[in-house]
Amino acid sequence: MEKALQLHEVLYVSTLSPDSPVKVVSQIAVKARIANESAGVTGLLVFDGMRFCQQIEGPRKPVLALIERIRHDPRHVNVEILHHGPLAERRFRRFSLGYVTMDDVDVLARIEEAGAKQAMTQFLALIPSVDLDS
Repeated sequence: MEKALQLHEVLYVSTLSPDSPVKVVSQIAVKARIANESAGVTGLLVFDGMRFCQQIEGPRKPVLALIERIRHDPRHVNVEILHHGPLAERRFRRFSLGYVTMDDVDVLARIEEAGAKQAMTQFLALIPSVDLDS
């Protein structure tokens, strides 16, 4: 049935607004989990203390609506779409929003600088190294 929904994914990077305290990130994650669940959206958000990198997946219309909200959210600046397109099957079925932090700011910088295909490959390579169960 899910294939009939024409799954779509978006990978983006953005920077936490200088006007936003770091503690707002956990508040964003809590609210996003609830909203994503009701919209049928799943994904993974990685935050390095300054930069966000997130893969969002689900039905095309809710995914694109969510990325537009993120683009206009004053807590994000420099939102850059690195990849978007159809998705054969979900990568993050277990949760509406997986959220992890990482100390190495160079990892997300490299993802941001990569081309679209390389950005997704590098993002997916992070998954085995992060604790998604915490």
